[in-house]
Amino acid sequence: MMAGAAHADGETIAVFTKNQTNPYFLAVRMGADSAAKQLGAKVIHYIPTKPDSIPEQLSQIEDVIVKKPDAIVFIPVDYKAMVPGAEKINDAKIPVVNVTDRSAGGKFVAFVGADDYNLGLATGRYLIKAMNGKGNVVILEGVKGSLTSIDRVRGFNEAVKEAPGVKLLSSQPANYQRLQALQVTENLLQSYPQIDGVLAANDAMATGAIEALDGAGRKALVVGVNGTKEAIDAIKAGKMLATGDYGGFNQGCLGTQTAIRALRKEPVKTEIVLAPVVVDKTNYGAYDVPLESRTCAPYSMN
Repeated sequence: MMAGAAHADGETIAVFTKNQTNPYFLAVRMGADSAAKQLGAKVIHYIPTKPDSIPEQLSQIEDVIVKKPDAIVFIPVDYKAMVPGAEKINDAKIPVVNVTDRSAGGKFVAFVGADDYNLGLATGRYLIKAMNGKGNVVILEGVKGSLTSIDRVRGFNEAVKEAPGVKLLSSQPANYQRLQALQVTENLLQSYPQIDGVLAANDAMATGAIEALDGAGRKALVVGVNGTKEAIDAIKAGKMLATGDYGGFNQGCLGTQTAIRALRKEPVKTEIVLAPVVVDKTNYGAYDVPLESRTCAPYSMN
């Protein structure tokens, strides 16, 4: 567990994220901190020390129920396995907002997320257009069984199916981790003499793929998902073609704003799904801002 950066005398919001390694979840936490600070609340972060640990997150839920915060912003490490945890929160009468990965069960004030399928589809189409609709591609999947990976990869596959001149050589998991993606891509480069494009289901894996390509002296167009700082830096440097913006900071903002508004008996939207945006060298400016310098946009019912 790590203490949040927002301090005030108002409501206490417990924010659950999956791990300390993925830059996406850092963006969510920073968004939550920003929203809480703006609204005079405070945040406590619960983060498994072992990435995506189901037993650890379950244990953290037991802890948070004892501490009884005013509300919870919840990203389950596994959308099915964490249902009993969500139900325990419900039994404790603590209002909870579900963010990023839609839980398969439990009762929530609202869901805040993005359309993973259409984000994968838009990002995949962007890569294939840049390849002039022909060539060989590989897919780096996220964690097997995770909703974000399932839907993004489904979008990638649909984009490939739309392009008869594009051949999918392989689709393999690298668990959203840079080092695993580096190793998987190194193996793929040894197996296939011609890879023209890499569809990575997050930016950390895209970065690992780029490192493998550089190490092998090979060239390929690479796209990721999440709109993280590492992706923006790689786009600026000409190393990465594009990233699909998953809006981590915004999801942290909206999840926390929703929780606080619900506590204050203010109206909330029960379903917020962010539209897909592909970020490339033409529009990265708005994303080239350090997380600590960003502020949450005002909550809107529109």
